[in-house]
Amino acid sequence: MASSASHMIIVILLALAVSSALVSPAASTSRGLDRRTEKTGFRVSLRHVDSGGNYTKFERLQRAMKRGKLRLQRLKAKTASFESSVDAPVHAGNGEFLMKLAIGTPAETYSAIMDTGSDLIWTQCKPCKDCFDQPTPIFDPKKSSSFSKLPCSSDLCAALPISSCSDGCQYLYSYGDYSSTEGVLATETFAFGDASVSKIGFGCGEDNDGSGFSQGAGLVGLGRGPLSLISQLGEPKFSYCLTSIDDSKGISSLLVGSEATAKNAITTPLIQNPSQPSFYYLSLEGISVGDTLLPIEKSTFSIQNDGSGGLIIDSGTTITYLEDSAFAALKKEFISQMKLDVDESGSTGLDLCFTLPPDASTVDVPQLVFHFEGADLKLPAENYIIGDSGLGVLCLTMGSSSGMSIFGNFQQQNIVVLHDLEKETISFSPAQCNQL
Repeated sequence: MASSASHMIIVILLALAVSSALVSPAASTSRGLDRRTEKTGFRVSLRHVDSGGNYTKFERLQRAMKRGKLRLQRLKAKTASFESSVDAPVHAGNGEFLMKLAIGTPAETYSAIMDTGSDLIWTQCKPCKDCFDQPTPIFDPKKSSSFSKLPCSSDLCAALPISSCSDGCQYLYSYGDYSSTEGVLATETFAFGDASVSKIGFGCGEDNDGSGFSQGAGLVGLGRGPLSLISQLGEPKFSYCLTSIDDSKGISSLLVGSEATAKNAITTPLIQNPSQPSFYYLSLEGISVGDTLLPIEKSTFSIQNDGSGGLIIDSGTTITYLEDSAFAALKKEFISQMKLDVDESGSTGLDLCFTLPPDASTVDVPQLVFHFEGADLKLPAENYIIGDSGLGVLCLTMGSSSGMSIFGNFQQQNIVVLHDLEKETISFSPAQCNQL
């Protein structure tokens, strides 16, 4: 493991801009993806779920953290269900970024939550027995000439964690907070940007219950299982590049197939967890703060025999959560190196904040490095520190957890994160995501 360079980063505390601009979708591929002929790729615009609100950067983070804690509970529930041998699989659910897509013939446009923590693609469908409010009309399969129910004998039906057979393949997909979607598994033509792909398997949800889905019309699962969009497309690569949480005018991107590239990248292996095959696990070997390698036991981030533990990289969780003992070491070292008073008020919702001196315009922040197997990822300060001069605090955007660690999207800002499922690797490449 390479040791981290000892240097200090200057964080400038600027006034936090407030923006109400929506991100406009932008498609950029010249021809559609056709699985039957030569493979190509496409690009889809993403926008943050809070991009239309008048929030400061700190307020955006706090709102996202509330959703992230719910997601963390879902992930823990997924592990707990395995440990107790309950035959009711649960999934991560929800996320922080919406992607534009179109469904059916003629095509109807929707926004759906991009989720790297689950597999199923689904949207709400008529006739709805129980549906949540969504910003667009509910999809009506009777109006689409390309809609087709999948038979119970289909491979995708067999891949469902819970299914039954009546009028086609009926599914139930549950999330860790008791949210769920229930309906019929079908195929449809989906359009992503200028790319149109036929016979994508998806859940046509007629009974959808739970909170947190109303930002869009459903979810697009990008996990490693057979039901996910990536698996169904048969494309070995996809990447995303997420703009800063306060960059409402910037366009984040999801890139698939030949569009997914990363220049001057560092690369680390993907790890398999047989108990949780959909998640993207990484081998985290250590963490450095400044020139100090934290005293973390080597096994802290290992996947345990019961399927618990490990560290996943996730686009739908905002801040990074580390196993309790590792976060305690990180917190202790930051307090030692920051040379600022710790804010004990607990008003921010973050685990570690410092009190800013009244006249502070710059603050020295130690370099944070994640030592993944074969790749030392040096994060820019804005990917782990957030300041608010109005509140008079400077905070570490990380927290503690138990049973599973998560590398969140705040730490992934302005980095191309390339998933290569053929080589079983993930690569990181610094970028200005709003300029890609």
